[in-house]
Amino acid sequence: MDFMNIAALSTQMHTQQVLNDVGVAVLDQSLDTFKTMGDSMTKMMEASVNPNLGQNIDYRI
Repeated sequence: MDFMNIAALSTQMHTQQVLNDVGVAVLDQSLDTFKTMGDSMTKMMEASVNPNLGQNIDYRI
């Protein structure tokens, strides 16, 4: 065996692992962003069903 090939393989495997870790981190951040957007969209849709809800207070003395 050639030690140069083992070193190159080791470097390549480490680089691939780093790329995989970065990809997972980006995916995790994207999922958090989509969850936040979904929550905001749900709130907007709920508000559009009853747009005046909470705008007025009825009281009697």
